[in-house]
Amino acid sequence: MNIKTKLTLTIGILVAMIVLLVALSVVNLQILTATDPDSPAAGPGLQRALLWISIVGAACICVGIGIWLRLPASINKPIKEITNGIQEIANHNYEKRLDLNGNQEFAEVSKNFNRMAKRLEEYHASTLSEMMAAKKYMETIINSINEPIIGLNNEMEILFINDEALNVLNLKREEVIKRSAQEISMRNDLLRRLVRELIDIPSQKIRSDKTQKEPLKIYADDKESFFQVKYISIIQSGRNSATPEKKGHVIMLKNITEFKELDSAKTTFISTISHELKTPISAIMMSLQLLEDKRVGTLNNEQEDLTNSIKENSERLLNITGELLNMTQVESGKLQLKPKITKPIELIEYAIKANRVQAEKFNIQIEVEYPEDKIGKLFIDSEKIAWVLTNLLSNAIRYSPENGHVVIGAHQTDDNYIEMYVQDFGKGIDPRYHKSIFDHYFRVPGTKVQGSGLGLSISRDFVEAHNGTLTVQSELGRGSKFIMRLKA
Repeated sequence: MNIKTKLTLTIGILVAMIVLLVALSVVNLQILTATDPDSPAAGPGLQRALLWISIVGAACICVGIGIWLRLPASINKPIKEITNGIQEIANHNYEKRLDLNGNQEFAEVSKNFNRMAKRLEEYHASTLSEMMAAKKYMETIINSINEPIIGLNNEMEILFINDEALNVLNLKREEVIKRSAQEISMRNDLLRRLVRELIDIPSQKIRSDKTQKEPLKIYADDKESFFQVKYISIIQSGRNSATPEKKGHVIMLKNITEFKELDSAKTTFISTISHELKTPISAIMMSLQLLEDKRVGTLNNEQEDLTNSIKENSERLLNITGELLNMTQVESGKLQLKPKITKPIELIEYAIKANRVQAEKFNIQIEVEYPEDKIGKLFIDSEKIAWVLTNLLSNAIRYSPENGHVVIGAHQTDDNYIEMYVQDFGKGIDPRYHKSIFDHYFRVPGTKVQGSGLGLSISRDFVEAHNGTLTVQSELGRGSKFIMRLKA
């Protein structure tokens, strides 16, 4: 029975009862009117009329109350069931079904609701299975990577970790997944070192990929291994595609043990060869000195040219072996500093004296810029810093045009640092190579001046060992200025 029929039937019953009550009252009223009031039948007739009116009135009231109680409930109940069903679907309970076949209007609603719930259940099941399959596939891919990898969300909870990382960290998967990396790191030193680097990343940066410069030494699988750590931010496009959102980080550890061993072998080989070469080179230099001694004999012009050529190449070879030895000291961590109090002017005078012959050869004028007021002293390894200044001045002379000039000087800054600088006025360095020139063996493309490509690299290492900096200011066609900054 539909709602319309229910309402029609209910209203019909109420109207019929009202008509019955009115008709009964009218009939009894006519009977009483036709009866003589003084008649003995008048009293019983009135009582009988009142009785019937009361019975019919009471029946009408009972029927009305029954309709008032049952009719709204019969309409409200299916609506309530539909509302509850919708809430269940909203709570992802796709197994919910409605049975409203007793109501004609709601039967169709119930049928459509059940059809919708069934399709949602099928879709959810298929989507869930696809998601589980995709998750399993991703876990398989991550575990197949031979390098340790860890994924974290913004709350520093570990989302995924492969078997290699578990092995290196000496952890179990059930101990870390969906757990706070900071809590776990309290009892795991290696994880604490990895997480500490993440905390140092500025939070205001959306993308903050960075690689830890120094390799991480880890003892795993009964051997010492070296890893290069790289931090990658997980970036996802937000609702507005123009505003990316950071969702977490990935920590990747690249095993560089093999390369570290090769690099160590290379350093040892270069150190050994360089050290062994110094002996025969020194012997050649001694022999040249004996040849140049006129007490041994006089050389003709051709022989003097040959000895000069041998001397120049021997000195160049000696400088290269010295650079190689310095480089191996830095790379092997055996660089030892012997600091002492030194005046900056002493370093400048040493560099000028060491390069005087070369400057005279190319007719280069060396200008000194030094403040008249006293400047602070340096607590440094004067031998190594003098080597740096000598190398910078040698480069400035070689890259300057003949009959040109270079400037060497020093001054003290307001923040109590001493800056020593060497400036040439040659062709300059392309800004693209300002960082690369400090790398081992790097030479600016198109450079015709001979060199090993180690001088600037070693100079930077020596300066940084003193907690200083070595930078360059250069423009094409306007020369270069190298600035060494050390704490006074």
